[in-house]
Formats: sequence, structure tokens, C-alpha cells
Amino acid sequence: MPMAGRVALITGGGRGIGKGCALSLAEAGADIAINYAADRASAETTPRAVEALGRRARVYQCDIGAGFDPVRRMVDSVASDFGRLDILVNNAGALSSGLSIHDGDVEGVRDVMDLNYWGAYYCTKAALPHLRKAGRGDLVFVSAIIVERRSANRLSYAASKLAMEGLASVAAKEERRHGIRSNVVRPSLVATDMADEVGRQVGISDISTLNALAPYGRLCRPDDVGNAVAFLCSDAGEYINGAVIQVDGGDNDWWPRPKA
Repeated sequence: MPMAGRVALITGGGRGIGKGCALSLAEAGADIAINYAADRASAETTPRAVEALGRRARVYQCDIGAGFDPVRRMVDSVASDFGRLDILVNNAGALSSGLSIHDGDVEGVRDVMDLNYWGAYYCTKAALPHLRKAGRGDLVFVSAIIVERRSANRLSYAASKLAMEGLASVAAKEERRHGIRSNVVRPSLVATDMADEVGRQVGISDISTLNALAPYGRLCRPDDVGNAVAFLCSDAGEYINGAVIQVDGGDNDWWPRPKA
């Protein structure tokens, strides 16, 4: 298996895109550490699926947006428990309220920034000493097409993902000499619980009704994103650094927009 012996930490790995990334990396041979914030019951379904593929897996509770010290303790525990850390997938994220700048509240914007940007920063900073020891290290940041569309009523989500992509780009330049690659995967609307919430915010009660509008007749799936992540971390992605890979079926502007 091409990634046998490597260890990946995936934030928000208990469901949705994070679980898709965990399974794709496990299928390639990596052992998986799954971070979750609150829903342990949901998070524990991922290690069972990983172990069914013959790989090791453990879950780690940490609200990554709450501050650097708890994140550092979590990351150090992963490296200690598994003996190393080779891959960090910054996936955990929260959706914006769907309100305009005028109508939204300051604390709501701050909460999204704390998780989506600051959480990725804390995890990256905590992981770098371990990734530098790995020989080859990989940082992958799960962004969103919102950074291009920058739709109305999506300030905190768009701003946090833009900031995260900036972090990824700077890390690609700073850490190259340490054998670390830093790349972004930018999916379109993915069939997850978060997509259901996006649908409700624009008046769509059943997100599956959008399949007919989407490229290839279906929404992006978590495993589509996971496969892109696994490719970047594989030997085939060895010379890819500072890249943004869009996983959108070739069309990032097909779904309904909220009204301004």
C-alpha cells in the first residue's frame, strides 16, 4: 500500500467530508487520527470504518477553535500514540448564518473565523514540528468554492476560507525546504449535513433535488474530496505544492444563490 506506515490527522473527521478523507487515506494505507469537537458517537463511526480497511484509528476530542494550547496537546498526543505524524488535513469548519453584514451579529462572524481559520492555523502550527521530522510531510486544507463566488450573506464563511487559503499558500513556501507540501482542495456543494443547511437557507428542503442541476447528474460526494486529498498525499502528488485543486465537476456556479 503506497501510504503504509504514514499517519494522518483529520480535523472534523467524524462525518461528512472529513470521514470521506479518512476512508480515502486509509484505503491508500495510512493510519488515521480523527479529531471531533462534540459528537463522539458520530465520530466513532469513522475509526470502525477505518479499522475495517485494516488500518489503525483513534479519535481525539478537541474544539480546535478554542485556542492553541489544547490543539497542541491533541496533536502531540496523536504523534505520541501513533509514533509519528505525516499528514494533516485541515477540514473542520462551520457554516455562516446566511445573514447579511447588516443583519448578522459580530460574535457569529467571530465564531466562524475562530473555527475555520484560527483552528486551521493552530493545527498547522502544532503539526509542523512533527511533519518536519517525517521526511515527507503533507498539509491539505479543505476550502470551498465560496472563495470564488463570494456570495451575498456568506461573509464569515468566505472570509475564513480565503484566510485559510492564504495560510496554505504561505506554508507551501516556508515549509518546502523541510520536505512539506501544502495544498488546497476546493470542493463545490458536497452532499453532507452542511449542504442540507445551505439548502434550508435558500429555501430548498431536500438537497438531493439539486442532483439534476449538478455536473454529471449528482452533487459532489465526500469521497470525491477524499480521493483528491489522497492523491495530493500520494507518491503521484510528490511534486505538487502550493496548488489549489477544484473538485466541482467543472462548474462552480450552478446552484441557487441566496438573495442579497
